[in-house]
Amino acid sequence: MNWLIEKDQELLLFLNRLGDSAFDPFWLLMTSKWFWIPFYAILLYLLYKSFPLKKLIFVIILIAIGITISDQLAGIFKYGVGRLRPCHNDLLMAKMRLVTCGGQFGFYSSHSSNSFFLVSFLSILIGEKYRILPYILLFWALLVSYSRIYLGVHFPLDVVYGAAVGFFLGGVFANLAKKIIAKK
Repeated sequence: MNWLIEKDQELLLFLNRLGDSAFDPFWLLMTSKWFWIPFYAILLYLLYKSFPLKKLIFVIILIAIGITISDQLAGIFKYGVGRLRPCHNDLLMAKMRLVTCGGQFGFYSSHSSNSFFLVSFLSILIGEKYRILPYILLFWALLVSYSRIYLGVHFPLDVVYGAAVGFFLGGVFANLAKKIIAKK
C-alpha cells in the first residue's frame, strides 16, 4: 500500500508541476460548477428532445438523486478514510504548485464522481440518439477531473476512484431509468 501511495504522490507532483501560472485561470474555470451551466443547459435540452414531459421529469429526478448519492458518498469517504488533500500535506506542499485548496480531506473526488456519473448515465440513456455525446461527455469529465490534479486539490487515485464510483452509479441509475421508462 505504501508503494501505491508513493507512486500516487509522484504522479501528482509530475502532473501538478506541468502547470504554469498563465494557465491557472483556465483550470480554475474547468473546475468551477458555475462555468458549466450553459453545458448543463444543453444536456437538459437534449433530454427534453428525447423524452415526453413525464419521463423527462422522472429522468431529471433520477439524475438529481444519483448525483446526490455520488456526492454524499464522496463526503462519507473523505471523512471515513481521512486522507489529506495534497494541499494540506506539509511534505508535498513544499514540492508542488499550489493554485487553490479545498477542505482538509480528499479521498475521493466528488467532482470526478459527479462528472463520470453524467458520462455513464447520459451515454447509456441517450448516447445512441446523439452518437457524439458520449465522446463530448468523456472529454468534459476528463477536463474537470484533471483540473483537480492540476490545482493540487486531489491525488490522481482520488480522481480515478471518484470516476469509477460515478461511472458505476451512472450505469446503475441509467439502467434503472431505462427499465422504468420502458414500462410507462
